[in-house]
Amino acid sequence: MLARGDAVRVLGRNKAIGAELTAAGAMLLCADLRDRASVIAACENVDAVIHAGALSAPWGRRAEFYATNVGSTDSIIAGCRRHRVQRLIYVSSPSVVFDGRDHHNLTEDAPYPHRFASIYSLTKKLGEDRVNAARDLKTVILRPKAIFGPGDTSLLPRLLDAARQRRLPQIGDGRNRVDLTYVDNVVHALLLALDAEQAVGKTYTITNDEHVPLWDVIYQLLRRLNLPTQLRRVPLPLALVAATVMELRAAVTNTEPLLTRYSTLILARTQGYDIGAARRDLGYAPLLSVAEGIKRTLAALATS
Repeated sequence: MLARGDAVRVLGRNKAIGAELTAAGAMLLCADLRDRASVIAACENVDAVIHAGALSAPWGRRAEFYATNVGSTDSIIAGCRRHRVQRLIYVSSPSVVFDGRDHHNLTEDAPYPHRFASIYSLTKKLGEDRVNAARDLKTVILRPKAIFGPGDTSLLPRLLDAARQRRLPQIGDGRNRVDLTYVDNVVHALLLALDAEQAVGKTYTITNDEHVPLWDVIYQLLRRLNLPTQLRRVPLPLALVAATVMELRAAVTNTEPLLTRYSTLILARTQGYDIGAARRDLGYAPLLSVAEGIKRTLAALATS
């Protein structure tokens, strides 16, 4: 956005990243998303807001997920209304429609599940509810699936750390396919959503449009990084039982479990999505393939 000449205001708490963005020309506001007054004030004199911040984790306290993922969305909507912001882009997740079963070419019309796979999924859905109810604003919801690339602090780092500790099992038969999304493609979709009038009031899933075998990708990464590839294979039903026990123990010890039921299902189930709507309304098409994205990610890991 800076490169194309936009004036950019960033709200966040990471001072190191903030310093880089400030040096590049952005205005930095150091604030917590749960600070309602600061969030509302941050919306003053801006044309559009991209709400990309969230508590995205496999484990945590329910109150923190609600405060960060739902409360912040309420605050941002209030800020947009008070300061007459022209457009709000809400970054959600396909996990809001994940019910623990295999999904093939799922569209945005898929219903929300009766029971959510995680508290994260539930609170992101509640955020979508807030945005969809704000009919007086021009809103667009994007659901990027499994974002990866340089700068990733959650998806690949968690898998790689578990592998280094020899605590990464292969869940299921290893044949499940998933959609991944390279970070540059997500940014491309966000920029398109800022300008596409036909997208107002709608929801779009964003992926690389490649249904890749998840465990093939994981094993490829492990080999390239010289990490153990002899993973213990655990059937999904057994893994779910183990994850349930780990969650119960974690609730007592207040420490993140190695596996949760949600992460177990994510690693074992097929999760494929149809991005036809994004292609039609946004003009979206992935700029970089999964293979190129992995290449760039590995290069970044080598220099980090």
